[in-house]
Amino acid sequence: MACPLCDDTGWKPVDVKGVRRVERCDCWREGLTARLLEQARVPPRYRKCDLDTFVTYPNEKLLGAVKQARKFADEFPSIGRGLCLIGPPGIGKTHLAVAVLRRVILTRGARGLFYDTRDLLRVIRSTYNPLVRTAEMDILRPVMEADLLVLDDLGSEKTSEWVEETMNLIVNTRYNERRHTIFTSNYDDTPDDTDPECLKARIGFRIHSRLHEMCEFLEYDGADYRHQPPNGGPEDLLMAWNRMKAGGPRRGLPAKSKGPIRAQVRHPETRPPRELGWTGGKAGT
Repeated sequence: MACPLCDDTGWKPVDVKGVRRVERCDCWREGLTARLLEQARVPPRYRKCDLDTFVTYPNEKLLGAVKQARKFADEFPSIGRGLCLIGPPGIGKTHLAVAVLRRVILTRGARGLFYDTRDLLRVIRSTYNPLVRTAEMDILRPVMEADLLVLDDLGSEKTSEWVEETMNLIVNTRYNERRHTIFTSNYDDTPDDTDPECLKARIGFRIHSRLHEMCEFLEYDGADYRHQPPNGGPEDLLMAWNRMKAGGPRRGLPAKSKGPIRAQVRHPETRPPRELGWTGGKAGT
């Protein structure tokens, strides 16, 4: 059925002080927003995430993170820095990140993009397969040029020289172009450089340094939303949170092997994107 205001042309007639003119129709704006949301690659599980539906409870750092997320969405794109949400699994980091991404797309018409870090690296690797008809820069260019990028689960990929170089290229390009990025990670941002499971060890010192200049770090703990009953609410979360606080220190990720991390062999087909001619940003140190 054709739009009654513009007859599907995307332009509707309006009178401004007796002068007849045309302007973009609401249906065009709604269609544009729908396309932007579809192109953002938000997984189906998170497509209804919204800041207004994020369930909170008396948890000071969690409430502070939600407040900062709202501020970011409300002030985008004039907000100074991105966000880096850090904490154990299940505390709502991805929900918050996607909720901000969706609101920025809906209210600002921004070009947004969501990627799980491991999936992004997997897709980039797939371009080295001669049977895949996708060029590497077809993947990297939208990641580097999005108005707002969400990189979920940073540090989850097994460390290697290729991983660090590829992630450094992405982060450094967005840093140089002053494009906003929201990161989430399960790894603590501890000052102990000898801890192989801290954020700096997982992502490398160059990216870690860039992140601290690009983002406001929001580190918090809380009840695991995934462990709540289907009809659970703030009271259930508060009870779980109080039990956790009474039970001891902050939850962490399971301990992994303390042995040395073996670097990935860099075959010609897995060389870093920078070696393939990308000049979108100079790698930093």
